Amino acid sequence: CSSLAGIMLLELVLVLGAVITYFLLTKKKEETLHFKDGWWGKGQKPVIEENTTIWPFKVETTEEELSDLFRRLDQARFTEPLENSCFHYGTNSAYLKKVVSYWKNQFNWKKQVEVLNKYPQFKTKIQGIDIHFVHVKPPRLPEGRSAKPLLMVHGWPGSFYEFYKIIPLLTDPASHGLSDEHIFEVICPSIPGYGFSEAPHKKDFNSVSAASVFYELMLRLGFNEFYTQGGDWGWLICTNLAQIAPNHVKGLHLNLASVTNVGFTHLLSILLGRYLPGLFGFQDEDVRRMFPFLQKGVYRILLESGYAHIQATKPDTVGCGLNDSPVGLAAYILEKFSTWTDLEFRDLEDGGLERKFNLDDLLTNIMIYWVSGCIVSSMRFYKENLQNRIGSQKHERIAVQVPTGIASFPNEVMHTPQAWAQKKYTNIVSFHFMPRGGHFAALEEPELLAEDILQFVGKVEKEQLWRKK
Repeated sequence: CSSLAGIMLLELVLVLGAVITYFLLTKKKEETLHFKDGWWGKGQKPVIEENTTIWPFKVETTEEELSDLFRRLDQARFTEPLENSCFHYGTNSAYLKKVVSYWKNQFNWKKQVEVLNKYPQFKTKIQGIDIHFVHVKPPRLPEGRSAKPLLMVHGWPGSFYEFYKIIPLLTDPASHGLSDEHIFEVICPSIPGYGFSEAPHKKDFNSVSAASVFYELMLRLGFNEFYTQGGDWGWLICTNLAQIAPNHVKGLHLNLASVTNVGFTHLLSILLGRYLPGLFGFQDEDVRRMFPFLQKGVYRILLESGYAHIQATKPDTVGCGLNDSPVGLAAYILEKFSTWTDLEFRDLEDGGLERKFNLDDLLTNIMIYWVSGCIVSSMRFYKENLQNRIGSQKHERIAVQVPTGIASFPNEVMHTPQAWAQKKYTNIVSFHFMPRGGHFAALEEPELLAEDILQFVGKVEKEQLWRKK
């Protein structure tokens, strides 16, 4: 008993020493990130000023494009899956055959195009490339009330379509059983190189570039103050936007919050947090999601990050194959919608894909990649963001002072406890462990995400937190 007490005392001394050292050695962080005024169009930047016109856009496809798609689907070659392999080797080709059969015989793309076009879409040229965005205003506003602008940013391998189920909950909450204390005007752009936004024609278009483009978009739409929301790459883009324009972003809501600039206390908490959770600010739920760390941290990342290594190094090589084969594209994207929704779905023959989504929604997202031919450019975004050493970029060292809300979904591949997040996000006003859901929260659990956004904005507005940054 005395030896155990001695060990715990030694651990405590080590932890306190590490904390003191960390704070002594940590320099004061720069407070804002520089706006990146790039030129991503073809050739040299023209001398004349950019045309700032905003024009309407509709999704359209030709009969030739559809007949080409069906020809490719008809000529698909499948490899027999290993017995009892389920989704552990990636998308199971026995299930993939069923998806392709549905795609050819039942999926109605023309009907889905009508669904895509039910919300107003636009394009405008920013920094040399055409930016596509959905812009939905409330169908009705109580007298004397104004809508709050909310920028929502998707990630990979998602698209602006991820938000189609959550948009009505935010623009017309009362009709969906939610509080209408706050009503939103929602703007969902496609990241350049994704969906119907033009791909950058030059290297080095990273998350700070995208944040700068979207900041310019919001100002062009007349929004001087606005809220932002994102997961996946949307997390990083919205974070960078809050760093660039802290006086314009009233609040930042995230359904994924990763911290890349790891300090000594982070490392200590990985070693000792399971045994001394309170010392590191861990909740019971943090411990349940994170430990044993070798299994739930290291091994999980190794098992699930192969795609990121490919895309961060040689995206064009594998991208060429995916851009040429709709079946290959579907296999690559569907695997992520399976595993990132619930890791245990790897144990199912169909990857659990139809437990949380329907094939129409999954194929609509895949079709956005196919008809726009954007898979290669979407994958390049990994290389642009990850080609430099993780932790070495300026935005990784700058704290976020904007009021922040985090919805932490239990089936996200990697969990970030609030104790870690608040080193980066110094003004967390709302952190909730969500009862269910995974990576594609807006598509999988739109009600849960909408409720969390509404309560977060309620807190920020009630206490005018953005004025106290």
